Amino acid sequence: MKGGMLVNDEFIHGEEKKLTVRKTSLFFSGDGFTVYDCKGCLVFRVDSYGGPNNRDTDELVLMDAHGRCLLTLRRKRPSLRRRWEGYLGERTDGQKPIFGVRRSSIIGRNSVTVEVYADYECSEYLIEGNFGQRSCTVVEAETRRKVAEIRRKVDASTNVMLGKDVFSLNVKAGFDGAFAMGLVLVLDQIYGDDYVDVGELQVHPSALDL
Repeated sequence: MKGGMLVNDEFIHGEEKKLTVRKTSLFFSGDGFTVYDCKGCLVFRVDSYGGPNNRDTDELVLMDAHGRCLLTLRRKRPSLRRRWEGYLGERTDGQKPIFGVRRSSIIGRNSVTVEVYADYECSEYLIEGNFGQRSCTVVEAETRRKVAEIRRKVDASTNVMLGKDVFSLNVKAGFDGAFAMGLVLVLDQIYGDDYVDVGELQVHPSALDL
């Protein structure tokens, strides 16, 4: 699996791809994600309509721009470390996952392990940093090679840093962008948005008067 196709070879490129991820409403039905390339073309989307608590759902589906299901992510229960598993396409009963994601520590919040399953090997990636601050890196556990990065996005025209609902996903050459976006969805479920920005203040969502 190393350096090869995992989800869909359409999203593996010979050069680094810089994607813009936009998270929709934090509190209302229709929560989800849209992902665009540097030309503003839609690449991926995730729609959910479970209302304000849908970030605790047990299953998410990553789609391409045409609505084709690329990856199904499902929470494994019971799991103290909030383990998630990924399935190719639309998950069916009895289907085996192709990878698993888990927090490396119940206490620590800055390290996540990703195991890629295959008949002949088990590759491993580490996600290091702080997803809540939109600052983390995906690396190969064995080689320490960076394969993807999540960063805060700066508006090129104003040089102003955007809010945490719009951020960059930089996918390195040879790495599957669909796989990378699947990891973003899992990180969002594991850590969520503990705080949201209101002006220059940070408050917990439960403290907002809706």
